[in-house]
Amino acid sequence: MNHPDRNFWWALGCLSGVYVLLLAMLLLADLQYASLSHFGALLASPALRYSLWLSLISSLISTILAMWVAVPLGYLLSRAQFRGKAILDAFVDIPIIVPPVVIGLSLVILFRQSILRPVDDWLPIAFHVPAVMFAQFTVVTAFATRTMRSTFDDLSLRQEQVAMTLGCSRSQAFWAVVLPSARTGLLTAGTLAWARAFGEFGPVLMFAGAIEQKTEVLPVSIFLHLSTGDIETAVAISLVMIFVAISVLLIVRSAVGSKAI
Repeated sequence: MNHPDRNFWWALGCLSGVYVLLLAMLLLADLQYASLSHFGALLASPALRYSLWLSLISSLISTILAMWVAVPLGYLLSRAQFRGKAILDAFVDIPIIVPPVVIGLSLVILFRQSILRPVDDWLPIAFHVPAVMFAQFTVVTAFATRTMRSTFDDLSLRQEQVAMTLGCSRSQAFWAVVLPSARTGLLTAGTLAWARAFGEFGPVLMFAGAIEQKTEVLPVSIFLHLSTGDIETAVAISLVMIFVAISVLLIVRSAVGSKAI
């Protein structure tokens, strides 16, 4: 490495190191603030164990549902040309660009003050467990769709065209050629969607509420403990969330390679 290149890489490393150092300091500060007794009390609390399981299960279900929408929608936006595509493309970005609390408030209005109220009265969703997954799904689907569209945009059309030339329909080419080629993108989109759902706060609080051992997920638990001045428990819950998120990320990266996510 010659002298100018060495200076260039050193400059990049110093600029990048500022942010990495900030993240490390944040984690160390949390670790120093929370004691082992707080973790013991956390694990012994039925309410907090329920919040952990609800967060894990709801984020998994909402991610699965999101991927069922994000894959076809991402492929449609990537490959198809139709009137109104630009409007649809902009519509998908609504959960990304608007404040999360707006999504939660809009869900409450839709299910409790609009045409879906009879449905919600018959099959309770708002302020019940399904509301947690519905709020997560509404937000994370947009992020998963963006990832899947980028994945399909990066895939060459040649393989699909060859498959259709050999007699495959568009549907057969999609299942046999496109999806296997998009495996890394699928795992990336799923992981990002799960991480976003796992940490979702605003829409969940607005639409599902903060009912203990019913709709209280971990981010809501952090907020409630902070509002009562129990900072130690809030930090302990934060560290649990960090540990779970990092564990999932490492597992996925070991499966698809460190460059994928």
